[in-house]
Amino acid sequence: MMTKPALRKYYLSKRKALSQTEVLAKSQAIVELFFQHFKLDIVKYLHTFLPIIKQNEINTFLLIERLQTEFPQVQIVVPKSIPDTYQMEHFLYNKEALVENKWGIPEPVFGELIPPKKLSLVLVPLLIFDKAGNRVGYGKGFYDRFLQECNSDVMKVGLCIEEAIETIGDLNEFDVKLDYCITPNGLYTL
Repeated sequence: MMTKPALRKYYLSKRKALSQTEVLAKSQAIVELFFQHFKLDIVKYLHTFLPIIKQNEINTFLLIERLQTEFPQVQIVVPKSIPDTYQMEHFLYNKEALVENKWGIPEPVFGELIPPKKLSLVLVPLLIFDKAGNRVGYGKGFYDRFLQECNSDVMKVGLCIEEAIETIGDLNEFDVKLDYCITPNGLYTL
């Protein structure tokens, strides 16, 4: 059973080895499965991360474009990190307001703030997850802190290039579990 730091190192290097074509194909498969499995007519505010392209993250801009076209009533919310406190602020999506931060993450520089309690579905970035819904991210705890600020019934959906592993070794009480995870090959109900 591997620990989070070991899993993080292994899956980061594995993801970096993917070509842009592979990342795009996997992103498209994940987006397709998302729209097949989730009813969006009841979602008012959907929170999504924006991809770190240089880290070969899932291209959520594909999902955003489709949401805007097919589900214009869904309000898209995106995060802005506050590095000093490991917290995030959340803004209504506006493509014109995005600027890359020092980690290469596109972030809003202005816009309408949305409180986490208003969110009904959160798309969560991760490197790997296990069959119990635990996840490994980049290790700073931004999403664990943020998800604790949301309502208890918020739907937490991970998007992952990799399939689930059996178990993550070193969990702690601050880890927030996923409800679902979508990979290029299917949907996990956790």
